Amino acid sequence: MVMASDPSTRPKVTTILQQASSHGLTVARTWAFNDAGYRALQVSPGSYDEQVFRGLDFVVSEAGKHGVRLILSLVNNWKDFGGKNQYVEWVKQHGAYVNNEDDFFTHPVVKTLYKNHIQTVLTRKNTITGVAYKDDPAIFAWELMNEPRSQHDNSGKAIQEWVTEMAAHVKSIDRNHLLEIGLEGFYGETVPEKKQFNPGYQLIGTDFISNNLVHQVDFATIHLYPEQWLPGSNEAAQVAFVDKWVESHIHDAKNVLGKPIVVGEFGKSSKLSSMVERDSYMNKMYSAIYNSASSGGPCAGGLFWQLMAQGMDSFRDGYEVIFEESPSTTRIIEQQSHKMSSIA
Repeated sequence: MVMASDPSTRPKVTTILQQASSHGLTVARTWAFNDAGYRALQVSPGSYDEQVFRGLDFVVSEAGKHGVRLILSLVNNWKDFGGKNQYVEWVKQHGAYVNNEDDFFTHPVVKTLYKNHIQTVLTRKNTITGVAYKDDPAIFAWELMNEPRSQHDNSGKAIQEWVTEMAAHVKSIDRNHLLEIGLEGFYGETVPEKKQFNPGYQLIGTDFISNNLVHQVDFATIHLYPEQWLPGSNEAAQVAFVDKWVESHIHDAKNVLGKPIVVGEFGKSSKLSSMVERDSYMNKMYSAIYNSASSGGPCAGGLFWQLMAQGMDSFRDGYEVIFEESPSTTRIIEQQSHKMSSIA
């Protein structure tokens, strides 16, 4: 959206979607938020920059043209692109009493602002196609939040109630599209024995089981960053963690949730690993996904973080995949795409 809102960088969006399609990729995930800050979509509560919104229109339109369907995330847990902290700051600036950024999940005024944003995005009429987002087949699913976490409520009560309320709100506006939460997959108190699978036995206020059991949530997600989550660990420990994390969540998606599951983010940083190690990791992840899908299991796919075009240097974070620069990784991605499409 940020790239598409500037005519000078807009062609890179087309390049990315053309390349994704040519290599067999059918689903991409991107942001439908940018709260305050540089090239903000939502400049202040309820006030939107039309040029930036037209950038998002372009992304949706181009995705539809190239047969790539979008998962659109509606807010960030992190401060990048504003996130939940910006919503809390807005309310604070208008005189409301707030404790911390996790009031995003509980403060009635903050929740109203977020609901208003949901309404604005879902009912947006694309200025290029003339189709409302809530009716657009180019959109695959909505995501409530990128990686929700609470530092102040490990019990999971605040986020559970928030997911229940916001999932119902999304579905009251749009019953055409799927909905997921944006979870990383951390277990909570619903199944206490599962907490052993969390990195460092960590509790972050989410609960993979109870959150995803909310009726309006259509499929579950996990994210996976072992080198970040297990700092100081060796390769063997990270491999063991990955195996358990993926296996446990696929098992629970099938036997507890009865819903599909998608690996919503995974990758290996070139700043921390060699290309050979990254390719090996992607092969490992893709094998687990394919083995589940091909045997009638619940895992429906995986989205690596993150596909970029050349010339997007300011967005590089070590995890980027640029097809022209990574021929071996590109082959692995393309092979997986063809294998997964052959199942259908």
